[in-house]
Amino acid sequence: MGQRLFRTQRFLPLFITQFMGAFNDNFFKNALLLLITYKLALSDNDSAVMVNLAAGVFILPFFLFSATAGQLADKYDRALITRILKVAEIILMGLGTFAIFALSWHDAPAFLKSPLILLSILFLMGAQSSFFGPIKYALLPQHLKDNELIAGNAYIEAATYLAILLGSIFGGILIMRSNGEFIVGAGLMGVALAGYLASRWIPAAKPDASDLKVNYNFIYETWIILKSIRAQKVTYRCVLGISWFWAVGALMLSQLPAICKSIIGADETVVTFYLAIFTIGIGAGSLLCNRILRGIVQTTFVPLGALGMSIFIVDLYFACKGIHVSDTTMSIREFVRHFVCWRLAFDMLMIAGCGGIFIVPLYALIQHRTKQAEMARVIAGNNIVNALFMAGAALAVVLGLRTGLKIYEIFLFVAFINTLVGIYICLLLPGALIRSLVRTVLAILFRVEIKNLENYNKAGDRVLIIANHTSLLDGMLIASFMPEKVTFAINTHIAKKWWVKASCALFNAFPMDPANPLATRSLIEEIKKDRKCMIFPEGRITVTGALMKVYEGSGMIAEKSGAMILPIRINGAQYSKFSYLKGKVKTRWFPKITMTVLEPRRFEVDPVFKGRERRQKISAGIYDVMASMIYQTSEIDEHLFRSLLGAANIYGYERQLLEDQTRAVLSYRQLIRKSYIFGNVLRRRCRHEKYIGLMMPNSLPNVVSFWGLQAYDRVPCMINFTSGIAPIITSCQAVGVKTVFTSRKFIAAAKLEALDDALEKAEIKVKYLEDVKNSISIFELISGMLRYAMKLKPRAKADEAAAVIFTSGSEGAPKAVLLSHRNLQANRNQVLTVVPLNSQDRIMNCLPMFHSFGLSMGTVMPLLSGIRTFFYPSPLHYRYISELSYDSMATVIFGTDTFMAGYGRVANPYDFFNIRFAMVGAEKLREATIKLWMDKFGIRIFEGYGTTEASPVVSVNTPMYHRPGTVGRLVPCLAHRIEPVPGIEKGGELFIKGDNIMMGYIRHDKPGVLQPPADGWYDTGDIVEIDKEGFITIKGRAKRFAKIAGEMVSLTAVETAVNTLWPKNLSGIVTLADARKGEQLVLITNNMNADSASVLKHFRDNGLSELWVPRRIMTVKDIPLLGTGKIDYVTAKKLALEKFPASE
Repeated sequence: MGQRLFRTQRFLPLFITQFMGAFNDNFFKNALLLLITYKLALSDNDSAVMVNLAAGVFILPFFLFSATAGQLADKYDRALITRILKVAEIILMGLGTFAIFALSWHDAPAFLKSPLILLSILFLMGAQSSFFGPIKYALLPQHLKDNELIAGNAYIEAATYLAILLGSIFGGILIMRSNGEFIVGAGLMGVALAGYLASRWIPAAKPDASDLKVNYNFIYETWIILKSIRAQKVTYRCVLGISWFWAVGALMLSQLPAICKSIIGADETVVTFYLAIFTIGIGAGSLLCNRILRGIVQTTFVPLGALGMSIFIVDLYFACKGIHVSDTTMSIREFVRHFVCWRLAFDMLMIAGCGGIFIVPLYALIQHRTKQAEMARVIAGNNIVNALFMAGAALAVVLGLRTGLKIYEIFLFVAFINTLVGIYICLLLPGALIRSLVRTVLAILFRVEIKNLENYNKAGDRVLIIANHTSLLDGMLIASFMPEKVTFAINTHIAKKWWVKASCALFNAFPMDPANPLATRSLIEEIKKDRKCMIFPEGRITVTGALMKVYEGSGMIAEKSGAMILPIRINGAQYSKFSYLKGKVKTRWFPKITMTVLEPRRFEVDPVFKGRERRQKISAGIYDVMASMIYQTSEIDEHLFRSLLGAANIYGYERQLLEDQTRAVLSYRQLIRKSYIFGNVLRRRCRHEKYIGLMMPNSLPNVVSFWGLQAYDRVPCMINFTSGIAPIITSCQAVGVKTVFTSRKFIAAAKLEALDDALEKAEIKVKYLEDVKNSISIFELISGMLRYAMKLKPRAKADEAAAVIFTSGSEGAPKAVLLSHRNLQANRNQVLTVVPLNSQDRIMNCLPMFHSFGLSMGTVMPLLSGIRTFFYPSPLHYRYISELSYDSMATVIFGTDTFMAGYGRVANPYDFFNIRFAMVGAEKLREATIKLWMDKFGIRIFEGYGTTEASPVVSVNTPMYHRPGTVGRLVPCLAHRIEPVPGIEKGGELFIKGDNIMMGYIRHDKPGVLQPPADGWYDTGDIVEIDKEGFITIKGRAKRFAKIAGEMVSLTAVETAVNTLWPKNLSGIVTLADARKGEQLVLITNNMNADSASVLKHFRDNGLSELWVPRRIMTVKDIPLLGTGKIDYVTAKKLALEKFPASE
């Protein structure tokens, strides 16, 4: 956010104007101090006194004129006043130039060479600066947003001290040259002119108190302003803190020449060196403060900054005390050889850095709390007090030196007073020091990154903070990194623990007795007092890595208290030793932790819900908030291969990950190495080709080829070898596939020689992996190994194509679906948010990789999540798959209803003993299949719904939210709308929009032309009904409805009815034209005993319309199926037309 300010007119011209003004002030002032110290014939003590007098002269105008300056800045356009002041600066620099020239003019009158002339000009420069001071800090809140104030102040402070550094360096170096007076004079004029030009670009700043009557009695007006500030407790304390810092800073800087000359025995180059160190420290501290606070106005680190200054000032005292003055004046080259040089430099750096952390939040807090109409006067009052403190500090130093104190002894006194200031601040901000220390330790150990912290302020005062519970660190992270102390609801028994009492400096504990029904009401009343309260809705630390059960208490508290909900995602802590996932993920002591603060939201439940139903609705609502939070903070804008490398780091390169029917096993290391080597070979075999075909069954070579192409930004096109010769060639030509990689062994086993020949005739090259493997050259091998060793990452962006899947063509010609890296990443994270899978699971994937589910959920998702996966080439080998599931200890299996029914019929009751999650999609899950699996294996099957275009999962039943007969609830952050369909009373056609929706189609009639969904909305073509809990019921395809005698009949509903009649058989419905009723239904079934009478009786017994009864029945031994397991309705309809060529 801060860097964007430099691209705005709201900030950049002011920044440059301020920089030039600060540069000129210090350019002139430091030149003057060095003239007094080194060129004028004064004793050491007189030089020290004169130096402090010069400092006092410069700051005196701030005391005299700030009140008037504040009034003028509130009454008139601040941008206009700035330009007038810059003209005045040009005039003053002209006078200063003349005065400096006079020192080098031998014949000049004696009074022109008097230091008093230069001191007078310095006074006038201080006056000009005193008028500009209220303007610059008043312009910031007028032109910047609240969440930009910290950054704006940090950059202004850093720029101020950078200008001090450069001005002091150039002033010190140039003035000591033989013709230095002339160079300094020219520089003063040039910089003043540049500042004026920059000021002309400052946007107009309309005054908020144009009717203000200016009181030129500066004494009275000063008293009024200070009295007004005193009445504002927070502002007053900030002013005192800022003034004390300026007093310390001015004292440190003004004593540098005297320290270097009298204590160190060094020349002006050492003075310049320490000025640079001090200035760098201030700038670094200011920018670090901006980075830490993330745009939020807070004072957490102010006590730490104050006490840090004390510690290093004390060390500076001891360092100076131990120095023995050299007999000869040392240059910087000589001095840097001494250890004390670097000790002093470190002390100066840390004093200044702590000062930057100390002062930036105080300025921002004043601007945040003060009304705009009074802003300039408050800043003026601050400048008055600043001047008073700095003048007092200068006077104290002069008196101390006159009484015989050494300069470094004054430092010890300053450290003592500063410590008292730090203690006072700690009393004002109880717990801030502890919170800042804990935050610092956590930030260092865990590299904690907090995102979107600006949302914290957006939530307002009455807030319920909810977060996922990943580890024992979570509470400490929330308590330490929030801008203010948060109230934690804690069990009364836990609240009595010593460590909870000791942690009260980090948070406010609100003990709650879970057995007391009034405890929740007490917390609600506490939040109503405009408090921010923290609750973990899961109630326990996750043991799965995914969301656990969510209690409705947090939702009820938010609703009853009227609080905004502020979700916070903690990510990374689950990989620490403080999580409960040991053995499930590779834990380590200090993983990187990211905290993301999401947009606050209001939680409301429809008042029609009562009792238990209302509590369930609240629980579901909070769960949805948590699920959305987890998904929204997931990394979806990342290349798949980059994620694979990241997964290897998380789960370990030696983790065994892949296995196929050959029983070969690959680890992450082997997969990545083979991908680099083999991908390098594949891309060299088809140079300048982006889309490359892969036509292989589920196997390790197919997986390695897929990831190998990803490693080199090639797009694998997954060829559906079961779809037939013509559709395959059409699909390849549409996308522009010129080369297809396959296996000679596979072609022979699958008897696809005709397809092989047809591809060659269509000028699509077919290359066999066996030949490719045998032809790998030494150069290709070494090249791939080098890329593996360097872990070179692909360059494609996340929104570019990652894979091409071809639709099944069950209702027409196949279409090429382009899925981006972002699409696939989004869908896997959507699913993992609601489905409790973890790296201890083992997946049996027998769905082909040319199927969107087989690729996305069966390949990409598990490999990027550390889940071991068994790849089997065909889902139709029911007995083998059942046995392999038992042998591989599979815990997760995916399939269609047809496949699952097949496994259920032939499997031993113990084959699936280890399965804990079985998911079905692509076709309707029949009641008979559900009953078979529950009775035989004791396993509940979860039905889901997806489409290739959605990468593919749209909705899914989960252990948390499951309703039989539906396809579950939508995955997180997937927008939907229902369009009405004529003839359909309940529900309508489903349209969806989200990160997982495809890039678009490439159709055979427009080769190479990407056709994205209109406005991002994808028409699923499915007729659905969504109940009030969000569960989706599929009523059928929009294209799978028949209009019979004017009535809309769902072919899917008819199929479901027939399948309940003959649950052990497979049946499908197609339509043919009918001369009398428009369309007629034809039943195709593998039940050889099927008859119309049984169907009619079954429909009548179940109260179904006789319009639903199929007019024709066609029995076949084998129902035509696609490779995905769905019924091939195109082929089925051809069979029906062949048998019933003429409609009746």
